[in-house]
Parts: sequence; structure tokens; C-alpha cells
Amino acid sequence: MTNDWSPRIVAFFCNWCTYTAADLAGVSRLKYASNVRVIRLMCSGRVDPQFVLDALAKGADAVLIGGCHPFDCHYVEGNYKCLRRFQLLKRMVQELGIEGDRLRLEWISAAEGDKVRTVINEMSATIRRLGPLGIPAKVEEWDREMEQFAAGIEVLESQAEPCESHAGVREGANV
Repeated sequence: MTNDWSPRIVAFFCNWCTYTAADLAGVSRLKYASNVRVIRLMCSGRVDPQFVLDALAKGADAVLIGGCHPFDCHYVEGNYKCLRRFQLLKRMVQELGIEGDRLRLEWISAAEGDKVRTVINEMSATIRRLGPLGIPAKVEEWDREMEQFAAGIEVLESQAEPCESHAGVREGANV
């Protein structure tokens, strides 16, 4: 791994709190890592687990989710829905062999621009220590392995003699 590598972090931020706090951090000229791509959602409860998995599969090294504090959601229970999904998602990515630190949920209100800076910088440093996730490269490697496996099967099938019941059949059965 080279020293100039910078982690790719995708952040899903609630429009009413965390995204507004990120805007406040920018207006206040608070410096945070520039390797975060923020996606604004109306509510953290709208974060679908598929969004997170797609981000990781397409090259993100980590995902940050930001929402309103408990009892402060503009959509009443959106952040609780997010929390339930997050806990499920965290277990799922760990079962897939992905470090749990690559997924983070934070409650950040609109007035906490400094917390946005702190969370992003901490996460960036953590992911830098973990190194690249590299799922796209792994998928390419798995594809090559499957192509080699399929080629090996084709060779074995071409060398095999058909059994008596299929001796007259040239093509595979249509099911």
C-alpha cells in the first residue's frame, strides 16, 4: 500500500440535521478530510441497506450514516428505523468478512458542525489504518476464478463418454 492512498468514504446524511451540520462546518471553515462523498437523504430512515452494499461493491472503503438525535427526528421515528437497519447491516457486513469499523452511524444535530469534522476525520484515520477494502478488485479475481472453473468443466465434459441412455443424444436436454 502506498502512503498517498486516500480512503473513499460515502456518507448518507439526513437533510435536516447531519447534512445541515456539514454545511455549517463548511461555512465555519472547519477542515475535515476531503475524501468523503456526501449523499443527502431526507431522513436517515431512508437509508436502504442496498445503498450501503452498493457503495462498498462499487469501490467505497467505508460508509458513514448521519441522522438526527433520538427523539429529534423530523419524521418522528426515521432515526430508529435507521438504527434497526444499521444493526442488521453491521452484522451482515461482518459475516461477509468486512471489518465492522468500515460502517458507522452517528447522531449529529444541525448545530454540531464541529462534530461532523471530528467524526469524518476519525473515520478517515480509522479506514486509513485498515487499508483499502478493494471489493471491485476481489470481484474481478472471483470472476477470473469462475471462468477458469467453467473452462475446466467444459474440458471434462468434452472428454466424458455419454452413458448408454444418452448415447444417441448430441445436445443437452432442454428443461
